[in-house]
Amino acid sequence: MKLGSSLRKHRGGARRGAGKGGASRGGGSGGAASLASRMRLAGSVLLLALAGWGLGYLVATRIVYPAPPPPTNLVPVPDLRGQSVAEGEANLIGAGLALGAVDSLLHPTVLRGLILGQTPLPGQVAIRGSEVRVTRSLGPQTRAVPDVRNVDASRALVILETVGLLVVVDSVDSEVPRGRVVSTNPSAGSVVGLPSQIRLSVSRGPAQVLMPYLLGMEEGAAVAALDSLGLVVGAVEEVDRDGRDAGLVVDQQPPADTPVERGSAVRLAVGRRGG
Repeated sequence: MKLGSSLRKHRGGARRGAGKGGASRGGGSGGAASLASRMRLAGSVLLLALAGWGLGYLVATRIVYPAPPPPTNLVPVPDLRGQSVAEGEANLIGAGLALGAVDSLLHPTVLRGLILGQTPLPGQVAIRGSEVRVTRSLGPQTRAVPDVRNVDASRALVILETVGLLVVVDSVDSEVPRGRVVSTNPSAGSVVGLPSQIRLSVSRGPAQVLMPYLLGMEEGAAVAALDSLGLVVGAVEEVDRDGRDAGLVVDQQPPADTPVERGSAVRLAVGRRGG
């Protein structure tokens, strides 16, 4: 085979290969154009669907099922809270409304007969002539104060708190035995609203005083000093002091500065008088 003939065949094959490659690249550009065309078609379909939905909504809400015109006979609801039912009804009539059902409810602070709440609420609007329902107060729940006088303080506290009273405890001097109730304020039998505070006075026993120093005092002066403190003279014993301290207090029981209850008896020893 000649060399020139071989070269020509090789070049021809190369040209044919180049032709095939060009054809392949041309096919790729056509595929991209087809994808863009499909996307534009899908967008158009979506826009048409949205337009159709919007048109259908407008037809349904404006033509087939149009919204009713807004009412023109609305009036504001007045605030009735804190008024009597009669006052509230008068205000409703003046506003073009009517009193509806009246409910009642116990309330710890609002006075009996006053309106607690209402439906519709104040400031809302209602159709002229419609009814407003109200709830009035029956006032607080009430209880009579139990009689716990002379009862042990701990037991009295349970009794009073059980009926719903708030108890404050004071201690007072009293002839009533220590730890027992002397009195209540409000007093037993008083009717009070719940919750209410009650003051419980509990005895700490008779008032105590310090025993005065009586040694060296005349018997009469010592007796007067004891009497001024609410103490009494018990036995008075005369003792022989060899002529000294005649009529003077030489001993006392209890001793000076001892706390003693009022009404306690004091024993004195007095120097024997001559004669």
